[in-house]
Amino acid sequence: MNTEKAPELEKGIFTISLDFELIWGTLDLYGTEEYFWEACKIERNEVVDRLLELFNEFEIPGTWCTVGHLFLDKCESNGNGKHPEIVRPRHDWYKEDWFAQDPCGNEKTDPLFYGKSLIEKIQNNPVRQEIGSHSFSHIIFGDKGCSSESARSDIAECVKAAEKFGIKLNSFVFPRDRVGHLDILKEFGFTTYRGAIPKWYEQGEDRSVVKRLAHLWDVVTAAPPPTVLPEYEKNGLLNIPGSMIFFPVQGLRRYIPMSLRVKRAGKGLDEAAREKRIFHLWFHPTNMAFESDQMFAGLRAIIRHAVKLREVGVLEILSMSEITELSLQK
Repeated sequence: MNTEKAPELEKGIFTISLDFELIWGTLDLYGTEEYFWEACKIERNEVVDRLLELFNEFEIPGTWCTVGHLFLDKCESNGNGKHPEIVRPRHDWYKEDWFAQDPCGNEKTDPLFYGKSLIEKIQNNPVRQEIGSHSFSHIIFGDKGCSSESARSDIAECVKAAEKFGIKLNSFVFPRDRVGHLDILKEFGFTTYRGAIPKWYEQGEDRSVVKRLAHLWDVVTAAPPPTVLPEYEKNGLLNIPGSMIFFPVQGLRRYIPMSLRVKRAGKGLDEAAREKRIFHLWFHPTNMAFESDQMFAGLRAIIRHAVKLREVGVLEILSMSEITELSLQK
């Protein structure tokens, strides 16, 4: 893939992007499994508010890359089925219709599938938040089963849904970080996307045990996460790769002290400030659902570190689209 470096940065940058999807991110893998169902309930009822409160306290502009179906307050099936305007993907691991589990209800009856009130809350937040896109229904763009027709019809619905809120979608995060159909993003006016973390274990489609263990080793040793520089794709889209995921306290990861995650993020922030690069932290709001106090304490510590660097003038805290605007000004 041909890329071109964006202009050099005048100071370091910290950016936070969120994969905001409620139940849509796991339906094809786990259906409505109780664990994810419960996590999404907590996300909806508590986590979004707590994140906004934290961002307001420290004046942090997050980038909420949102599944387009959450812009709806209701939907229904008609004679042509559910969301007939979207060409279905043909992912090998999912044989049902992509919208088979869509209840075709409303935000009151099926709150994990709809999020109009949450979008309005984020949009009207005192500290301006960016609302970007995470596809309409979590189709995996980088998979061979996602045709250009499927990607185009999905993106078209995202843009249409956001326009009803007066929102221009600029930033995109690919479901499962599987990049694909960049030309279609450009076609619909997107300006930037989050590329994969530039570590060997985050590259490619497979997530083998070896890769997972390598990632885990970096965390338990508090190895410095990569800082990044934005790069323009040949079609003009700006790639702002991720640096580090703030992962949840579950499975083996529950035994990793929060202090190590905070320490690792601090190393990334310090390097970004020192080398005039970007530290790009990302996570799903559901990551904050269990052991929430511990998770929020860790995120608060990371943000405090960033704010101290901002106060001494060596770091900016920007949304993804603000980074793009900064690059275009040079």
